[in-house]
Amino acid sequence: MSSTPAPDQPRPTASARPGGRTARIRAQVLDAVRAELSENGYDALTVDTVAARSGVHRTTVYRRWRDVGGLLTDVFDDAGDNDWRPRDTGSLHGDLAALNHEIQQSLTEQPSLAIALIAASFRSDEAARALLRLWEGKYADCEIIIERAIRRGELPEGTDARAVLLAATAPIYHQLVLLRATPDPSLPDHAARTATLAASAGAFTSPHSPN
Repeated sequence: MSSTPAPDQPRPTASARPGGRTARIRAQVLDAVRAELSENGYDALTVDTVAARSGVHRTTVYRRWRDVGGLLTDVFDDAGDNDWRPRDTGSLHGDLAALNHEIQQSLTEQPSLAIALIAASFRSDEAARALLRLWEGKYADCEIIIERAIRRGELPEGTDARAVLLAATAPIYHQLVLLRATPDPSLPDHAARTATLAASAGAFTSPHSPN
């Protein structure tokens, strides 16, 4: 049995399948992928190791996910299907700080699934595409933070929500993923405050937007 789909054949995803036994199998397999990736890294991740760890027969795993790329894609897609929403603290700075603290926690927990998934995205084209979809979805979810701030009068109309979110969260990823620096407990609040001050001053407002 080939483990690679034909170029014009769409890869099946388990997220569109019904519940019951199918849902239980998917949960077992994806939990095994997360655990294997977090503990042992991308190089140790195979369909066989996932099947053994999940207790699901390897034939079932091959048939439904085909290969490591399919498994990673479904892990990312599953993360995007949850009902997570950013906290509403009552202020822009509070909302951005809360978001940054969540991000820092996910990147510093041991083992860090977030770090493992980011690393995997550099080894698998399918994982990279799936991670991009996940990030696009999460940033879209977080745009409500900026919308609330505009309604409260904290930000001018026409503020670019994505630009504010990137400015607020980028320092966390830069320090922990690129520089691999020791976590700074004050960084989430500091980065949120800096982005808030810049955004409130109109730094992320289009020049064509009304004042």
